[in-house]
Amino acid sequence: MGMNIVDRIDDRVKVNHVLISVSDKTGLDTLIPALVRVNPSIRIFSTGGTFGAIEKILGDAAAKHLVQVSDYTGQPETQGGLVKTLDFKIYLGILTETYNDSHQEDLKRTDAVPIDMVVVNLYPFAATVAKEGVTVEEARSNVDIGGPTMVRASAKNYLRVASVVNPSDYGAVVAALEANDGATDLALRYGLAAKAFEHTASYDRHIADYLAAQAPQSVSGCYSAS
Repeated sequence: MGMNIVDRIDDRVKVNHVLISVSDKTGLDTLIPALVRVNPSIRIFSTGGTFGAIEKILGDAAAKHLVQVSDYTGQPETQGGLVKTLDFKIYLGILTETYNDSHQEDLKRTDAVPIDMVVVNLYPFAATVAKEGVTVEEARSNVDIGGPTMVRASAKNYLRVASVVNPSDYGAVVAALEANDGATDLALRYGLAAKAFEHTASYDRHIADYLAAQAPQSVSGCYSAS
């Protein structure tokens, strides 16, 4: 199978569907109302604690705008939230290309929608391992899987998806949407993609450095081996 090389995109992409899953919920109280104001028909997909926070922000409007990821995919979250967003419909929606006929057929076949913006930041791994007396198992449980996958997928598809990883960028994103009739432009998406890959690279570096620094006995001491 050959590489999928794209030669046609839209500079401006209307933001109709947003996926939000954040550990740091700073700024959601301003971002969410702004998204709804810019596009009164916007749909927001979310999970867990983020869903609850957005539901509270939206109030009565939540029924119109907010969708549980599990309701969208038809797959319930696994115990402890281990698997929430790792689903074909989610990643088809993030990675789909506007002018790829096969992708458009896949969207129809699965009753999926293109996701135009992904707002994700990751489990606080560095903050967790900085705590006094943290165990390797506690560190392991704070390794985010779905988050980096969504960030990388959306950043790769900057062709039409805005990947937003830092609450400090919410203001600029909203300003761009307001200036472009609810759309992002390529320059914005490309800049956000660069920040997104820096975010996941730094995250993985923290994990790698922590694991490399642990003595074998500190690992085995966390578990009862059968």
